[in-house]
Amino acid sequence: MSDSGFESRSRASSSYLRQIKKHDLLASDEEYILAKKWRESMDKQALHRLVSSHLRLVNKIAEGYKGYGLPISELISEGHVGIMQALKKFDPDKGFRLSTYAIWWIKAHIQQYILNSWSLVKIGTTPQQRKLFFNLRKLKLKLGASESNNIDEHIKQHIAEQLKVTAEEVEEMNQRLSLPDHSLNVPTSSDGESEGEWQDLIVDDARDQEGEVIYQDEIRKRQQLLEESFTILNERELAIFKKRRLFEPPETLDVLSQELGISKERVRQVENRAFEKLRDYMLCHPFVLGVASGCKGSSQKYMFVLIF
Repeated sequence: MSDSGFESRSRASSSYLRQIKKHDLLASDEEYILAKKWRESMDKQALHRLVSSHLRLVNKIAEGYKGYGLPISELISEGHVGIMQALKKFDPDKGFRLSTYAIWWIKAHIQQYILNSWSLVKIGTTPQQRKLFFNLRKLKLKLGASESNNIDEHIKQHIAEQLKVTAEEVEEMNQRLSLPDHSLNVPTSSDGESEGEWQDLIVDDARDQEGEVIYQDEIRKRQQLLEESFTILNERELAIFKKRRLFEPPETLDVLSQELGISKERVRQVENRAFEKLRDYMLCHPFVLGVASGCKGSSQKYMFVLIF
């Protein structure tokens, strides 16, 4: 950030602090009356007074999250959303102060904003992971660990036990925090001489148009060969083979045994015989012989497996 940009943000932050300090904190009785007015009659003046008197609390909480590299103004804005959400649900008759209740809403909104903005990769999807994300740096500092992406095994295990997560999760989160996201549009050279970007170096494994046409033609030929080979099987062999080898999930020997009125062993024999007949037919088919000559061998057997 340029010096002028930093100074501009500093002035804006100082101005905001001066503004929020103009709003006095509320006494317990006054807060109760205003909260009742807002809850029972949606009094907007009461709402404004309640919100403005808690802006210092929002600012204090937001300041605690500055270490994540996001503008403090955006964190404060999310804190404002949190205080408004708290006021929608706050019940003054339960006997506790608004600040005690609102602090959790303010933190929740700021934390969710950080999780959504900090990384392109979704992180902190469970309560334990969120706790790990927002406490890992503090615990590392407390235990004397460096800010590097390597953690001593003893420290890693201690953090895992304290936050009730696995050591693997601690390691993964530490790597994520140590190595933030970088845009694929960043130039590969820092001297400005190269016009290429990092995304240009990513290999595209997708088939091109010609490769896709060849692949689809291969699949079509294999399907035709399979359908053609079925003609050499009798009715019972075909039924058993399809139900045992082509159905998902395959039919059980017990069910087919009862259905056909034969033993399970006989069903297995018919299935194996049908498979052998199809294999022998396919391995000597011109489509297969065009790939590898001969009717036997490991290469032809591999082709047979591919057909299925």
